[in-house]
Amino acid sequence: MRSVVLVVSMLALTGAAHASADLVKKYNCVACHAEARKMVGPAYKDVASKYGADGGAAEKLAKKIKAGGAGVWGPIPMPAHPQVSDADALTMAKYILTVK
Repeated sequence: MRSVVLVVSMLALTGAAHASADLVKKYNCVACHAEARKMVGPAYKDVASKYGADGGAAEKLAKKIKAGGAGVWGPIPMPAHPQVSDADALTMAKYILTVK
């Protein structure tokens, strides 16, 4: 029984991570961000490293995805993405925080 629960849990987590990676592609976040290297914006691994210990980071990042931001990672502002649903923004933020 434990094995079944473990396998189902792993599949659920893998599916969520895959879905989140698909969302960052869907909303074209990859035009400015990559998982492991800085582009126009910071690498996701750098965002995860900076905010990973903050328990409210996912919600803060989701708001920043929707509203945009400036000054934290350099002089180039991140434009607002109001077309992203609250649920998708939160899912993407949680995914970004897992990137190592």
